[in-house]
Amino acid sequence: MAGKYKLLNWILPLVYQHTINSTTKLGLWHIEEPEEFFIAKVPLKRDVTHPHKRLQHLAGRYLLPTLFEDFPLEEILIADTRKPFLPDEQYHFSISHCGNYAAAIASSEQRVGIDIEHPTDKIFRIIHKFLNEEEKQLLNEPMSSSQLLQTATLLWSAKEAMFKWYGDGGVDFRKHLHIINTEGNNEEGKLHCHFQKPDSISLTVKYRFIKDLVMSWVVS
Repeated sequence: MAGKYKLLNWILPLVYQHTINSTTKLGLWHIEEPEEFFIAKVPLKRDVTHPHKRLQHLAGRYLLPTLFEDFPLEEILIADTRKPFLPDEQYHFSISHCGNYAAAIASSEQRVGIDIEHPTDKIFRIIHKFLNEEEKQLLNEPMSSSQLLQTATLLWSAKEAMFKWYGDGGVDFRKHLHIINTEGNNEEGKLHCHFQKPDSISLTVKYRFIKDLVMSWVVS
């Protein structure tokens, strides 16, 4: 894997950090703090009423200046597509939440997208919504039931990361996001993909399984 990553002691909130290159970093935060910890440091502009969703929202934004000290949190705006962005594009960034975790990726030069997921059986109920017939063949390889669950979740997470990388909405996961093949193991690897809206663009989605999470990200 390109760049440097560090799997940190699990008693620390920042459990994983990865310097992808000189201008791009990502991190994973285990949310253990009360809301007051984040409110003191993160401006809350959105009216997020659900307590846990608000905590996830705050933790995700708190991560950004952890990656880059000069990240201007107070300048974040929300596009019509609900994608957060900086108007002067000082940084491109993406945030994801799942359970008691928040992940963020930021780059001063490249467009980015990130997603984290807990593998659960409900993924099998929506496969028809995000995989085309060719991609379903990736689930027909000999594997255990736990590996099948991990792989199905990885394919969903990879498409979510591509969707966030694009950021402009109007994406059909089966029509516009194509996974060609996967390369790696049950710890880390990459997926070779095509984004087809409007023209075909080749993308590489990197992934890593960390404890009970799968994390996928795109930098391009």
